[in-house]
Amino acid sequence: MIALEPRPEPSRAMAWLSPVIALAITVVVAAALFVALGRDPVAGLRVFLWEPLNGARALSEVALKSTPLVLCALGLALCFRANVWNIGAEGQFLLGAIAGGGLALWFTANQVPIGRWGFFPLAILAGALGGMLWAAIVALLRDRFNASEILVSLMLVYVANLLLSWLVFGPWKDPKGFNFPQTMSFASGTNLPRIVTGLRMHWGLVVALVAAVAMWLFVFRTFAGYQLQVGGLAPAAARYAGFSSRRALWTALLVSGGLAGVAGAFEAVGPMGQLTPHVSTGYGFTAIIVAFVGRLHPLGCVLGAVLLSMFVIGGELAQSRLGLPSALTGVFQGVLLFSLLTCDTLIGHRLRLGARAPAGAPA
Repeated sequence: MIALEPRPEPSRAMAWLSPVIALAITVVVAAALFVALGRDPVAGLRVFLWEPLNGARALSEVALKSTPLVLCALGLALCFRANVWNIGAEGQFLLGAIAGGGLALWFTANQVPIGRWGFFPLAILAGALGGMLWAAIVALLRDRFNASEILVSLMLVYVANLLLSWLVFGPWKDPKGFNFPQTMSFASGTNLPRIVTGLRMHWGLVVALVAAVAMWLFVFRTFAGYQLQVGGLAPAAARYAGFSSRRALWTALLVSGGLAGVAGAFEAVGPMGQLTPHVSTGYGFTAIIVAFVGRLHPLGCVLGAVLLSMFVIGGELAQSRLGLPSALTGVFQGVLLFSLLTCDTLIGHRLRLGARAPAGAPA
C-alpha cells in the first residue's frame, strides 16, 4: 500500500526549484514524444526552446504573446492567494475584447479622428470595465447566493463566447467582409502604438510589466494585500481578526477581471485589428498554468508567461517546419502542469510503503 505522509519541514529551496524540475521533466517527455513520432528530438526541442528566442523579430513575438498571459496570470494569482478560485479569466478576456473592440469599431464606423496615443488609455479603460463587469457577476452570485465561483466563472466563459459569436455573426458583422464572421478592420488611429517600428510588439507590454510591479507592491507591501493573503491561508484567523471576506472576494475578482479585460482589449485592437470568434487562443486558461508555474508571484508570472509563450510559438513552428500537430502545445502545457503539481505534492509529502491493513482493522 502506498500512502502520502506529510513531511515535518518541507524544503523551501525545493519549493522554488519545483518549476525548474517540472520544466526538466517536460523537456524529457517532449524528447521522448518526438522520438515516438519519428522526429529528431534535438530538432524538435530546438523549435520549442531556441527558435522563439532567435532574433529580434522572434523576441518581439514572444513579448506579444506574453503580454495577455502576464495580465491574466497576475489577476489569477491574486485570486488564488485569496482562496478565490476564478477559472473564468477567458470569459473576462473576451468581454474586454468586446468592449475594447466595440469602442474601436465605433470610432471606425463614425470616422471619428483620434491618434493612437489618444485611443490607448480609452482601450485600457474599456477593457478593464468589460472584464470587471463579467467578474462582478461571479462575485455577486458568490456573495449573495454562495454559488461556487469555480462553476459560475467557468460557465460564463461559454456565455462570453456566444455573445462574441452573436456580435460578429450579426450586428457587428462587416457587410463587405465576404460573409466572414468578423468586424470591419479598425481604423489605424485605434491601433496600439508599437514599441519598435516594424515589429508587432506594442506598449501593452509596458502596461503588463507595470501591472506586475504594482501587483507586487500591493500583495507584499500593503495592508490590504496582507488581508487578502491571510484570508486565503487561514480564513478562520482572518475572520477572528475582523478582516472582511466580502471585501477580499470583490477585490480579488474585480482586479482579476479588470486585468483580463485589458488583455482582451489589447488583443482586439493590437495584433488583430478587428474582432473575430477566435480573438482568444485560450489565453485565460493558459494563464492558470502561468500563475502556478510562477508560484503565484508577480515576477514568477512574468517568467512563466515567457515560457508558455515559447511553447505556443514553438507549436506553430513545429506544425509548419516539422509537420507535427499544433496540439503538441497543449500536450506540453498539460505535462508541465502535471509535473509541477507532482513536484509540489512530493515536496510537502513523502511516499510511504506499507502492507494493506486487513478489513475492519483500525487505521
